[in-house]
Order: sequence, then C-alpha cells, then structure tokens
Amino acid sequence: MGLTSRSLEYTTVLAALVCVGLTVWVWPRLARRGPVAVLGRLGAIGVTQLAILTACAVAVNADFEFYGTWDELLGNVSTAPARIANLGGTGVYATQGGLVEPAGPQGLDRVKGLPVGPPAKAGRVESVRIIGRRTRAIDPAFVYLPPQYFQPQFRRQRFPVIVAISGYPGGIMNLAQFLHVPQTADQLERTGRLQPTVVVMVRPTIAPPRDTECVDVPGGPKAETFFSKDLPEAIRSAYRVGHDPSAWGALGYSSGGTCALQLALRDPKVYTSAASLSGDYRIQDDLTTGSLFGSGPAAKRREEGHDLVWRLKHLPVPQVSVLAASSREGERDYGPTVRFLKAVRAPMTSARIILPRGSHHFTTWLREIGPAMEWMGRQLTFPQDTTPAPKPKRTAQASSPGVRPVVRGRR
Repeated sequence: MGLTSRSLEYTTVLAALVCVGLTVWVWPRLARRGPVAVLGRLGAIGVTQLAILTACAVAVNADFEFYGTWDELLGNVSTAPARIANLGGTGVYATQGGLVEPAGPQGLDRVKGLPVGPPAKAGRVESVRIIGRRTRAIDPAFVYLPPQYFQPQFRRQRFPVIVAISGYPGGIMNLAQFLHVPQTADQLERTGRLQPTVVVMVRPTIAPPRDTECVDVPGGPKAETFFSKDLPEAIRSAYRVGHDPSAWGALGYSSGGTCALQLALRDPKVYTSAASLSGDYRIQDDLTTGSLFGSGPAAKRREEGHDLVWRLKHLPVPQVSVLAASSREGERDYGPTVRFLKAVRAPMTSARIILPRGSHHFTTWLREIGPAMEWMGRQLTFPQDTTPAPKPKRTAQASSPGVRPVVRGRR
C-alpha cells in the first residue's frame, strides 16, 4: 500500500477502531491489583494511542503530502545523478532513469473531475516524480496535458507551461483536490478562455517537512535552483513544451504564490509571468523554515534579495508580468499587496484581483484561480516553437532524375 493511498488510510483507521474496541472489552479483566494487571492496562492504553496517532498521521500526510513514498519517509532516497531521457517528442513522461519518472497515484485516484476518456479528446493528468540533476531533490508532481497535446495536428508544436505551486505545508493533492487546478484548466481550454497549456503541479518545499520557501539555503537545500533550473530542464526533457522563457509562467497560493513571484523577479530568463494568490512579498525565517539566509554580513544581503519591494526600488526591474490577488477584509496581506503593486514600474507590468472580503482559504482561492489562469494564458506564447521536422526517407522514386521528394512543411 502506498503511503498516501486510500487503502492505507482505511487500514489504519480500522486498526485504531479495533484497538479501542478491544481495550473497552478487556478493561474489566485488567481492573485488578498486581503488576500483571497494571502492565496490561498500560499496554492497552499505549497500543490504542499509538494506533490512533498512526491513523491521524497517515490521514494528515495523505492530505498535505509531507512524504509521498515510504522511501522518502524512511530517508531511502537515491542521491545518484540522473540522466536525461530523450523521448523524441512522443508526448509521455520519461522512463525509469530519466529526470521525470512515473510514480504511483500519490492521491490522484481520490480526485474528482479529472479528464476521463481518450487523451486526444479529454486530455490526461499524469502522476510523476521530478528529479533534480543539480540539487538531487526528488519532488512529486502532477502534470496536466491538454487534449491538443495528443492530437495529430499539434504533434510538432511545443506547448506553454504553467508551474502551479501549492502552499506550505500542503502538497500537490491540494492543487488538484481543493484548488481544482487541472479541472479549471480543462474547463477554460474547452470554452476558449485558455490556450492549450501544460500545467505542472508541485509543492514549494524540496526538503519536507522543512519549508524551503524557494530559497537556496547556504549549506542546505537549493530550492531556487530546483525551480529555476532542475524543474524546467526535467519537464523539457520529457514533454513537448516551450524552450523560450515566454512560454513559462508560475502560479501559486499562499507560500506557493510567494514562490511564484520570487521566481519571476529573480529568474526572469526562466519565468516571464507569475500569479500570486495571497502570497507574501518578502521571505523571513520562522519555525518552519529554520535559517534560510545563513549568518554573517552576507545574510542581510541575501534576505534583502528576497524582499520584492526592496528589489523593485534598488535593482533593475525585469521585463515580466505579475498578478497579485488579495482581499480588503479578511486577509492580512492586503496592505503589502498594495505596496508591492505601487512599486511596480516599467518594463514590468502588473494586474490585480482585489476582493471586498475573503480569507486565507480555498473558499477564496477558488474564486481567484480561474481568472488567474485565464490571465496567465494571455501572457504565454503558443505555439512557442516547433519540434524539428522528420527527415524525409529517400526512396527509389524520389532519387530518380527529375523527381523531388515531398517534404511536409511546418504547421
């Protein structure tokens, strides 16, 4: 049973209920004096509490994806550099040993409303693991592929990419089950409000349970390197997606929104647009992050580099597009959102979603995700470029004098 599977949840809950029932049943027999009876009572209480805590831990992990596999939980993670698999534009994820590997359901089997039917008509959502060649991080992901990805007329075209990032401590399940990212992308594309787009759903931390906040930690996890170098390299090696930055955007909620903005402003040659739902505009240490910037004189400079308002005031402004979403009432980030938007200047452009009332919750983000994805679709180029045309096979007829081979041109 997988660590995030429904069967494991049911098994642990059933075991906890059985332990409670057995404890109630045998308790009268243990209500005696003597060391044996005392040890029996302590054992019954200990086993029952352990079973209940295990069931709770499994349920929480299934929802928030702290650990995606048993190996990840036990620390049995390979650190060997991975190789890039050349798929020749086949349109499916890499095989074992590549930078994108097939994974178990990772909870995807519990998500409702996903595409059903032939991929060329319904699209497809794949459950994979992304392996960082530089960072050696292994991150679970869902990848949404639109129907056009599988249709013959688009077989040589590369698709734009939206990297959707969950909040912390949430995992990729939150993006699919609660924020409805793949379902929203499918609906927008079918109604013509979003061009055919590949959506890669990931979590913001690469070293769970630590909150790495998309920061390259001195002497620690290199989260920014993973998102700005490893992830794009892996996705390009396995899928037919755009190679130019104009085809890449990042979107997220809460910590994921913070990460999206950081990536666009700090790595504009990778991501040219970002949408943040209730994100922050500076990164600071807390109990979940530990020390992100190290110590000494360089620590302050590193922290300033992750303060987006400071960057806009003191550093050259990148040519990117950003969208910030907040609420006048109910969210603490409304004031910082306004200050950030006021600091934006050319060549950078900005848009906003400001609700009268909202909260730091999926009830609010569900109202914003559709408009945010529609906005981002207008920022990305499609088709960004095309794959090389196959070389025509030389035939006896084509090699005859006066006869030219027919080469199908680019679409």
